[in-house]
Amino acid sequence: MRMKKKLTTILQYVFFLGLGIFLVWWSVKDIDDEKWSQIRASLRNARFILVIPVFLILLGSHFVRALRWRLLMEPLGYRPAILNTFFAVLIGYLTNQAVPRLGEVLKCTVLARYEKIPADKLVGTIILERIIDAVTLLLIFGITLLIQPGLYSELLAHVFNKTGEDHGKDTPLYVFALIAIGVVVLLVGAWMVFRKKTFADLARIFRNIAGRIWQGLTAIQHLRKRGRFMLLTVLLWSLYLSGGYVGFYALQETEQYGVKEAFTVLSAGSIGMIIPTPGGIGAYAYLIERTMQLYGLKQSIAVAFGWLLWLSQTVVILIGGLVSFILLPWYNKKIRMPQPDPVVPAGDTTLNNRPA
Repeated sequence: MRMKKKLTTILQYVFFLGLGIFLVWWSVKDIDDEKWSQIRASLRNARFILVIPVFLILLGSHFVRALRWRLLMEPLGYRPAILNTFFAVLIGYLTNQAVPRLGEVLKCTVLARYEKIPADKLVGTIILERIIDAVTLLLIFGITLLIQPGLYSELLAHVFNKTGEDHGKDTPLYVFALIAIGVVVLLVGAWMVFRKKTFADLARIFRNIAGRIWQGLTAIQHLRKRGRFMLLTVLLWSLYLSGGYVGFYALQETEQYGVKEAFTVLSAGSIGMIIPTPGGIGAYAYLIERTMQLYGLKQSIAVAFGWLLWLSQTVVILIGGLVSFILLPWYNKKIRMPQPDPVVPAGDTTLNNRPA
């Protein structure tokens, strides 16, 4: 059984890594020598000094996420150390760079080890956090669509069309939708045959998923500090938005863009990070590239901008995660080491009579 589980994990990792590599290839396959020279010229003239504020903004967003996660633990009766929570979040992100979604489990086990919190309870907070993020992302989509009506239909057409020209010869979008639905149906059917599941089993699984989602949504009513939680959520997504906005100034060709375009980048980039490729490789840069082309940015510059944003986030996670691996045991051993009880002199009952 364990061997079978390991094999399944390896196959999933290979599949999603392959998906990421495919998206990398797809995003650069039409770039000729002239466009590669444009990319190199754009990067040579980039303002790499802006890496510092972007690094601090992204690191700050991870810290805010740790503070928000900590609030979700309070209704359970736990208040872990802020730094332990922060280290666990960064370690989780680092793990996701290698194996998608494994980081969510690992950050729970890491925090459970150092804070003596049951890991299964922490998993419940992660589910709730992801539901809240999904709702927030929908709000981001709504704001983006409100300030730019018709954007997403144009984006979908641009993503699935090779170029913005000659639309008459392109495959209609509904064909791609039907293909995607067909693939999902085939995968579900194969899973049912392989696992010997019936439609009743499938319906039960969907009911369980819906029940967990509803349970997660209603669990937020037990938060004692809802105002602070909402404030941290707004701050978290504002930092994400700021990272993309500051990133525009890294390239001369993108410095004219502003908040409106930053919302679009945030929306597309969030979808790219949701796709379970290792660290969003391929998917993130590809969607940013296609998004920026909507605003008239040349493909070569759009590719450079997409990969520049992805690399910025990846560097923050790699450095922050590795440092967290080093500091976490040191912090808990040296800084948070329990102090020995004071020695009580013979005949002195003052300390023995202190309140519990």
